[in-house]
Amino acid sequence: MKQPSHRLSALLRASLLSVLLASAGLVALPAALAQETSAAKGRPVLMLANVYRPGVVLKDYWVSEKYDGVRGFWDGEKLLTRGGERVMAPAWFTAGWPKTPMDGELWAGRGQFSKAVSTVRQQTPSATTDADWRGIRFMVFDLPAQPGSFTERIPPLNALVAQIKQPWVVAVAQYRVADHAALQAQLKKTVKLGGEGLMLHRGDSLYKGLRNDDLLKVKTHEDAEARVIAHIPGKGKNAGRLGALLVEMPAEAGKPALRFKLGTGLSDAQRNNPPPIGTLVTYRYRGLNDSGIPRFASFMRVREDGLN
Repeated sequence: MKQPSHRLSALLRASLLSVLLASAGLVALPAALAQETSAAKGRPVLMLANVYRPGVVLKDYWVSEKYDGVRGFWDGEKLLTRGGERVMAPAWFTAGWPKTPMDGELWAGRGQFSKAVSTVRQQTPSATTDADWRGIRFMVFDLPAQPGSFTERIPPLNALVAQIKQPWVVAVAQYRVADHAALQAQLKKTVKLGGEGLMLHRGDSLYKGLRNDDLLKVKTHEDAEARVIAHIPGKGKNAGRLGALLVEMPAEAGKPALRFKLGTGLSDAQRNNPPPIGTLVTYRYRGLNDSGIPRFASFMRVREDGLN
């Protein structure tokens, strides 16, 4: 059998090393390799959003509400979280769903994120579980396996949801805005009604399991994720419990990972029982200082790994 060339062997070794280092959290995987690795781990390869910045050509995008729930992926047979965990929804919830994959949000209503998370995390069916699921909606915003651009995928999505004929399966409404001022007006209206924000989806984009500008989130504040690496003891009124979390931001290409303290926004319960080391948390902030550290960072919540 013909042996692989030295160049091919080197490439294979480099790819393997990248996967191992990424698993240890030391480097970021290249986009294509990251998709393959995610799929190999059983995680759905989902489209992820960047943050909107003024200057985006809005005529190229569709706009929808950003639903603050749990990302849900129907693979044609079962309902999964972003991390690939099986969602143990009651049988009636997914009865009659098609073989067509659907990407959406398991949503309990505006301002009800905690309720959505607690419901989706339940693993043992019960009368209580069933009652909780009656308040969940599957807000479908894309068909990952459907060919064509996003604009071309919208009609088949609407038709598919109409065929399902279940009130808890909802096609997310998509619309256009004229300019940045109109977008901000719609954002203000949505937030006033209790919504989290808006999403922008580029009309000519194909479904790609990557984080890029084809999908953008529009919010009144910026938020991001960081990993807890230490617990800093409190002082004064917080003596004997958590004072702050020491967290680490994901490393960017060519730059070291940055660490900072996250002490505001924590509840008494979280100070008494802090998020474990290694946990991903979501924080909000207002821009970055010169060193790249978030300004006015405030703890929002634990990111239920694979759920949100």
